[in-house]
Amino acid sequence: MITSIMKQSKSIIKTVITATFWLAVWQLISMAVGLDILVPSPITTLLALFDMAKTGGFYLAVLYSLFRIIVGFALGVIFGVLGAVLSVRFSIFKMLTSPILRLIRAVPVASFIILALVWIKSNNLPIFICFLMVLPIIWDNVESGISSADKKLIEMGKVYGLADNEILSKIKIPLIMPSFISALMTSLGFAWKSGIAAEVICKPLNSLGGMLQDSKVYLETPRVFALTAVVALLSLLLETLIKRGIRRFTYDKFE
Repeated sequence: MITSIMKQSKSIIKTVITATFWLAVWQLISMAVGLDILVPSPITTLLALFDMAKTGGFYLAVLYSLFRIIVGFALGVIFGVLGAVLSVRFSIFKMLTSPILRLIRAVPVASFIILALVWIKSNNLPIFICFLMVLPIIWDNVESGISSADKKLIEMGKVYGLADNEILSKIKIPLIMPSFISALMTSLGFAWKSGIAAEVICKPLNSLGGMLQDSKVYLETPRVFALTAVVALLSLLLETLIKRGIRRFTYDKFE
């Protein structure tokens, strides 16, 4: 118990020291530039955040952006896992879908956003873009995990008379989980970046990306910095919640 508390205390101290260092660097750069319109100070950015937090539109933007990104991320995970399983099971399916995955990986996000604007409403576009960016990451990693699973362990399970559902839950899934978790964490970052980028370009109602674009147009740089910080914090918060959920249900401890 005492050891755990000491570890947590050391972690908190390291975090505080690191944050203080970079805030000081930020403040020095702002002082050197001398123009808030170019590099606002941490205090000016914090005041801009407090100013936005007084309005209901800010909270609506946070909720709607969270909703769009989470939905797109979840769809990408579901269809990515399904596609990986089908690719391993049916070679014809893999042959037909592999060009699409290569195309998604090769084409820049901005190009997809501009093209998709022709067919998809701006309010739904961030969901589609998040889905599109998450899909190949989950697909590739899960497919790789399934293909590289130790066949001897699976055969051993059959020799010991385990049922198919037991082999799946006790052998196959634990073997695939490291690849899946790695893909999950990587794709979450891509979902946030691509989702906010889509909102900046298509400006859906009640969106952090739309607020970022408006702040940039009106040269409200402190608001741009503040909104960027909000996006980063929300991403870290969601990542932490997903990690805790994974630890709770799989007992897989990772950082």
